[in-house]
Amino acid sequence: MWEWTRVKHWTAGLQWLFFLFTNTVVIPITIGSAFQLEQGKIIALLQLSFLFTGIACIIQALLGHRRSIMEGQSGLWWGVILSMCYIAPAQGLPLTVVGGSISAGMIISGVITMIVGLSGLSRFIAKWFNPGVMAVFTFLLAVRLNTIFLKGMLGIPFSIGGSPAQIDIPVFLLSAMVVLLTIFLSVKGGNGIGRYSLLIGIIAGWIAYETVFKSTSEAVNMSSESTIGLFLLGDLSFDIGMIITAVVAGMLNLSNTFGALKGTDEIYKSETTNGQYRRSFTISGAFTIISGLFGMVPYAPYVSSIGFLNQTRIVERLPFILGGVMFMVMGVVPEIGNLIAKMPLSVGSAALLVAYMRLLQPALGYFAQIKLTTANLYRVATPLFIGTIFMSFPTEYFGSVPATIRPLFSNGLLMGILLALVLENIHFRNIGKKKGYKHIKRGA
Repeated sequence: MWEWTRVKHWTAGLQWLFFLFTNTVVIPITIGSAFQLEQGKIIALLQLSFLFTGIACIIQALLGHRRSIMEGQSGLWWGVILSMCYIAPAQGLPLTVVGGSISAGMIISGVITMIVGLSGLSRFIAKWFNPGVMAVFTFLLAVRLNTIFLKGMLGIPFSIGGSPAQIDIPVFLLSAMVVLLTIFLSVKGGNGIGRYSLLIGIIAGWIAYETVFKSTSEAVNMSSESTIGLFLLGDLSFDIGMIITAVVAGMLNLSNTFGALKGTDEIYKSETTNGQYRRSFTISGAFTIISGLFGMVPYAPYVSSIGFLNQTRIVERLPFILGGVMFMVMGVVPEIGNLIAKMPLSVGSAALLVAYMRLLQPALGYFAQIKLTTANLYRVATPLFIGTIFMSFPTEYFGSVPATIRPLFSNGLLMGILLALVLENIHFRNIGKKKGYKHIKRGA
């Protein structure tokens, strides 16, 4: 019996490893490509991301919120960093200055997040992130990230400059087949195969890519060794506009913790305590500081962990910790990082597009808690539409905006979340009290 239990835990841990891997591998590669880093630094970002993601998950499970929730590189931060990278040419900023300023903003954000955790301010901040704010946040985040994934599927390079980008039809067709295969396995595969649908989609797509194209043009050139060091995106810089945007992103990143912990309350049959919030924010803040020092994407609990837990019912911490340990090993052994870096970005993007389509479910769950009075409709629709529309605007539109606020103002995701916070907690709430509007039920 004991032997069977041990095998069961390791098998469940392997499933967690697959989940950690598929949610992490594309992030450092896309960041490295966008900042035009040499292959040695991209490999270093991969290895550091694997290593610190495994460590962060283990520490959160043992000392933090003590739940099986992936602590990974934040999708919100990822989208913001890529957006700031893309507007750099319009501002005349070198990518090294952008990267160095983002790193400075990360460190400041990490310190503030740790203060929020250590001081207990999280219980007061939680009141700001009610269902209206969380609905806008979750939906806009899904739109922003899936835009990135779709770009990768179309074969459009993540790097800046060079020849004009064009859609690669053969690459897109292969990516579309990966999407269809992953969705089919997820829907029809049952509990046995369905839980492996992302990994199967990536492996099958990778083999098909190498067979059809016989090219590594999308992959990282592995002729150089890993060059791990501090500030891989650029030496520490202090562009005030970039730093302000990074700090705001760090504050809005708090919503991930509220969403992930509150969303697992039903699974764990207990309400998240103030102590769990405090420990979780403190640990996330510490890893955000580490991210700033190395140039990685900062950390937060993954809301998508809710779907994984609901599908597999692996709520015990031991398998989660075992998965984290195995992921750490992937980061420590350079040969594994070198192998994984060869994965075509279009294939990884296709698999993650399917995974992040599931963010629609928690978004609709938050919308369902809203009584759509006239006031509630406008305060949800305004940030939702403005944020989505701003995402589609070319960076040239914001050339007349002062440089200090241009990175923030031109980011549709951040503007949408900020508008939601303001409308939910200041303007409409006060008017509603005077006019007797029925309000959204409060929650984290």
